Amino acid sequence: MPAQDQPAARRSGARAGRAVARPRRRRRGRRRSRGLRADRESRTVNKHTTYQQLRGHLAYLKLTAAAEQLPAALEAAEKAKPGYTQFLHDLLDVEVAATRERRLASRLRLAGFPSTKTLEEFDFTAQPSVDRRLVDELATLRFIEEKANVLAIGPPGVGKTMLAIALGLKAVHAGYRVYYTTAADLVARTSRAALEGRWQTTMRFWNGPQLLVIDELGYLPMPGEAAAHLFQVISRRYEHGSIILTTNRGIASWGEIFDDHTVAAAILDRLLHHATVLQIDGDSYRMRSHRARLATLKAGLNHPDEGGEFSRSHLGNSHDR
Repeated sequence: MPAQDQPAARRSGARAGRAVARPRRRRRGRRRSRGLRADRESRTVNKHTTYQQLRGHLAYLKLTAAAEQLPAALEAAEKAKPGYTQFLHDLLDVEVAATRERRLASRLRLAGFPSTKTLEEFDFTAQPSVDRRLVDELATLRFIEEKANVLAIGPPGVGKTMLAIALGLKAVHAGYRVYYTTAADLVARTSRAALEGRWQTTMRFWNGPQLLVIDELGYLPMPGEAAAHLFQVISRRYEHGSIILTTNRGIASWGEIFDDHTVAAAILDRLLHHATVLQIDGDSYRMRSHRARLATLKAGLNHPDEGGEFSRSHLGNSHDR
């Protein structure tokens, strides 16, 4: 080949070599792109699998609230970038709150309160005989820790049941096991258990709550066997669990309730040994409310222009019924 043609030939060969090499580089680039895509897809699949496994673990451990909160928690974590400890704390905090709510609802259901009354609702000004400081001390629930008792004495309608329920409700919210019953129902259930051969099981039931509220002792007489059954419940709980007991009868007349002074003395001995006595006097809330409604009604009748005609008409219809 002529010398002058050699550089041109080499340049032509180099260009040809480069032209041939370029497609190989493009193929390597395509393979690299496919590899990156596959790697991303693999990571996505693995991430999804891990998420499903995590949900499964939470469900298996019965951490249902945490499992439900997981998607929102992960989304928030993507933005806030919390540490591992903080993320786990936030997720479990949801589960703990849900568990507390479920347990509170369960304790309230098992307590069997006939109504929900709080200490904040109690009108201390209407019942000045109630020692507010003493009630505030009972509201600390220290008496439950000490396995002591509360005896609320007073005529019907002065707020004994309301105070007993309010203290019981506060105990439930504090995490204690509480059960409410009337004295008549307690005696009926223990008598039935004795007849059906379930005495020991029933005694374990009455001994179970940390606080047992026994309402309305003294409204009905408890002769013989009934008194013995109540004594058994109180005796088994003595220094093992607290009792709040309400009664309309003074301590001196308990022999009349049980028709047996010996049983009455034995019950009082165990109740009063570690007890706070709330003596409540005054008018009945129900009678006071009745008088207030009656006064309002009379005021309406005396002022026809302010609704008296309606009141007369309403009274006439009520009488007809």
